Amino acid sequence: MTPAGHPIVALWAHPRSMSTATERIMRERGDCTVFHEPFLADYYVHRAVREMPMLEVDDDAPRDYESVRRMLLDAAAEGPVFFKDMSYYVVPRMFDDPDFARRLVNVFLIRDPRRAIASYYKLDPAVTLAEIGLEAQWRHFSFLRDDLGADPVVITAEAVQADPRGVIAEVWRRAGLPFVAGAFDWSGDEVPDNWKHVAGWHADVLASSGIRPAADDADEVFRAVSAEARHLDAYLAHHAPFHERLRRHALAPAQA
Repeated sequence: MTPAGHPIVALWAHPRSMSTATERIMRERGDCTVFHEPFLADYYVHRAVREMPMLEVDDDAPRDYESVRRMLLDAAAEGPVFFKDMSYYVVPRMFDDPDFARRLVNVFLIRDPRRAIASYYKLDPAVTLAEIGLEAQWRHFSFLRDDLGADPVVITAEAVQADPRGVIAEVWRRAGLPFVAGAFDWSGDEVPDNWKHVAGWHADVLASSGIRPAADDADEVFRAVSAEARHLDAYLAHHAPFHERLRRHALAPAQA
C-alpha cells in the first residue's frame, strides 16, 4: 500500500490488443476492484468524439474525466484497483494531470498492429485512424517516461500468449501484488457486470477459458481485410512505427 492508498494498476491498451483477456486474469485474482474502460464514457459520450457501435453506458456511470478519476481514487482508498483503458481516451487530457498519472502503476499492452487493425475493422468498419490507438500510446508512454521520469511497463500480447504466468507475474511484482496461480483460468459462463455495455466487442473472451497461444498468420489476416478496405494500409503505415518504438521497451523474456 502506497502513502496515498492502495495500488491502482492501469493497463493502457489499444483496441483489439488482448486487453480484455488480460483484464479477465486480473478479475480472477479476486482481490482487486476492477473497472472496464472507465474513461470510454468521457471519449464517446461526454465529449462525443464519434458514435461507437454496440455501446450502452449505464445511466449512473461517471461520464467525464474528473468523475472517473475521482471514482478510481475513491476505490483505491478501500483496496487495490485495476482498470484497463485506451490511451487515446485520455491523451492529451492526462498531460495536464501529472499527479494522477504518477499515482498509477502504468502498464502498456501492445499487439501486432496487423492483427489488431484487422480485428477492429471486422467489428467496426468505420474505425478511425486515432482509434487504432498506438500513436496515443506512444505519446502517453513518452510523457510518463520523459516528462515525469516514471518507469512504465510495456508488455506485448504475443509475450502474454507465450507465457501468461511469467509476464503477468512480473506486472504483479511491480505493482506490489502477490502471485495468484488460479487467476489464469476462468469460466465463460458469466459476463462481468461492467462488461455488459460492451459485450458485443468481447465475444471471443467470453467464450474462452484462458489465454490461447498466438497463431502465426498476421500477414494473411491483414491482407484479407485490407483487400476490401485499402485505407487500412495507410492506418498500418501510420501506427506500425509507434508499435515498434513501444516494442523496444517491452519486457524481455528473462524479465517476465
